[in-house]
Formats: sequence, C-alpha cells, structure tokens
Amino acid sequence: MTEKKKHKHEEEIEETQAEAVAEAEVGDQTSAATEALKKQLEEAEAKASEYKDSWMRSQAEFQNYKKRIERDSDLMRATMKGDIVRKILPLLDDLERALQNRPEDQSWANGIELIVRKFQTTLESEGVKKIEAAGAEFDPNFHEAISHEPNEDVPSGHVIEVVQNGYMLGERVLRPALVRVAR
Repeated sequence: MTEKKKHKHEEEIEETQAEAVAEAEVGDQTSAATEALKKQLEEAEAKASEYKDSWMRSQAEFQNYKKRIERDSDLMRATMKGDIVRKILPLLDDLERALQNRPEDQSWANGIELIVRKFQTTLESEGVKKIEAAGAEFDPNFHEAISHEPNEDVPSGHVIEVVQNGYMLGERVLRPALVRVAR
C-alpha cells in the first residue's frame, strides 16, 4: 500500500474513532440528561403527591370544622330553648294549680283550661314532653323524691303522687318530676 493510501486509511480510522468517541460522549450526555429528567420527574411527582395529601387533609379538616360548628349551633339552640322553657314552666304549674282548685260554676275557669291546653300543645310542638311519673317505678334520672311514705296500695319504690310535673326536651331532662315515693 502506498503511503498516501495508508495515510488516508489512518485518517478514516481516526475519524471513525473520533465519531465513536463523540457518539459515546453524546450517549453519556443523553444518558445523564435522561437520568436528570427522571430525577426531576420523581421530585415533581413527590411534590404533587405531598400537595395532594395536604389538600385532602385540609378538606377533611374543613368538613370536620363544619360538622363541629353545626353540632355546636344545634346544642346552643337546644340549650337556649331549654332555658326559656324552664323559665316558663312555673307559669304552667300555677295555671294547673288554679285549675285544680277552680270553682265549678265559674265560666272564666273554662278559659283558663283552654289557655293551659294551648300552652301544653305549644310546648309539645317544640319537643317538650311531660314526664309521666304517677304509679311508675322511681327513677332518679327523671324523678326527685320529696318524701318516702308507707303505702299499701302502691308497691315499694313506686311513685305515689306527683307533686310537680317534670318535663323533657328531646332526651334531656329540663326539670325532674317532684314525687312522693312508697316505702
């Protein structure tokens, strides 16, 4: 082979080697760039997941807050209603006592009876119920004993007489019934 050809051949080999080195460097750069992009993607996905979790926690906390506010509002309403009813119950007691001692021939007594029924109907429409205690077994959750008396007609531990009616608002006792209990 002539020297020219050798030289040309060597140059071609060197160019091919240079191209291979360049391609390897480009491949390394591409691989490095790909790895960097994968790392960035993983970091972005982690942040997105973190933001999503934070958002979901915030949503749950807000829902709990709304429920707590509703529950507190309902409780406050019931407490206020109970306070007002408790203040009015002595008036009802007075009217009922007046009816127990009313004269038969007085027409105004019928008017008081109508007022008492209207009063009781209004309380019932608001969820206030009278505690039925006459003849029932004594229950300290609903009754308040003012005396224990021997009685042969009523079993021991049962209510003989209701002195003052008790009332409930829903499941809450507004005022226990004052009762006399058999011994």
